[in-house]
Amino acid sequence: MHRRHGSLYPARRGPMTAPPAPSPRIHTDDRESGRLRLSGQWTLEHARRIGKQLESAPADATAIDASGVDRLDSLGVLQLLRFAQRRRIAFEDVTFRDDHRALVAAIDDVSDERPKPRREYGVYAALGRLGYAVTDNWREFLALLGFLGEVLSKLLRMVKEPSRFRPTATVFHMEQVGLDAVPLVALLCFLVGAVVAFLGANVLRDFGATIFVVELVSIAFLREFGVLLTAIILAGRTASAFTAQIGAMVSREEVDAMRTLGLDPVDLLVIPRVLALLLMLPLLTFVAMVFGLLGGLTVGAYGLDIPPQQYIARMHDTMELRHFWVGLAKAPFFALVIALIGCLEGLQVEGTAQSVGERTTSSVVQAISLVIILDAFAAIWFMEVGI
Repeated sequence: MHRRHGSLYPARRGPMTAPPAPSPRIHTDDRESGRLRLSGQWTLEHARRIGKQLESAPADATAIDASGVDRLDSLGVLQLLRFAQRRRIAFEDVTFRDDHRALVAAIDDVSDERPKPRREYGVYAALGRLGYAVTDNWREFLALLGFLGEVLSKLLRMVKEPSRFRPTATVFHMEQVGLDAVPLVALLCFLVGAVVAFLGANVLRDFGATIFVVELVSIAFLREFGVLLTAIILAGRTASAFTAQIGAMVSREEVDAMRTLGLDPVDLLVIPRVLALLLMLPLLTFVAMVFGLLGGLTVGAYGLDIPPQQYIARMHDTMELRHFWVGLAKAPFFALVIALIGCLEGLQVEGTAQSVGERTTSSVVQAISLVIILDAFAAIWFMEVGI
């Protein structure tokens, strides 16, 4: 017989139960002030406890040690990321276990895809947006300076290695930038010349000096309006075209293919456009000057009762060659600015159709703004030196 209740048979036990999962906890590090140590399971089932623990965390926290966490899921990582952002703790100061780093890196890559917060209004919000805008504009200016240096160095290299020059592309862009823009430049400058003559005559008629409209139109178009109107037209027409063309190539990964083949996108895409605009903008400026003067002549002959022979004779007697050279000297600088901005914005496209549209708009705004700023500084400088 066997004993049933003796030492030969172990006592019966109830069903086996798993130990409870450790709750998420936050401890302060006694050895290093401001460092928080995490433990337990930071998972979805403990979401409420995680939120309470983070709300009660010390305000002077500067670093987080999550290497003691047993289990971690996407919710725990997101809550830690948002807690670090609220407390202005750099994400580099959060330590994770090695087997958690892959999950943390994946969540960190997509954590910025949340909808943007509602735009705030008020003085402080406006000042903040103004500060960000100034910072972005300063970065764009530095990028433009760096791009200018790169293009100039590649131009010098092209002088040493003439085989890098692309004559076919340069001539094509000269036709696209210059010849195709002649009708538009001529028409607009003719009409602006007529408007300037009308406005000047309305003021000068009260003083009996209508004949001085000749000097007004000639000096205005030779020094300022001819080159400025041409640069603004090309900034809206050509800079946007450069950005859209290069941006479309970037979005189709054609620029990356060029680099893969060992070709330089600056040599192929940028320098032909820069050279074409440098050559054609002075010629278009001359066309603008001629048609602006013709617009003034037309108004003088048919609206101000100034015979064409008298108008031309007066213009011949009062016109100075220095005004022509002042206006023409600004054309290459405007051409360089327009071409560089258009090409740089195109190369900065991020691969989407929205990015192409944003960069195209940005290139037009930047080119027109910078042309007007440079023209204002040039006018002041020429006036100070007496030219």
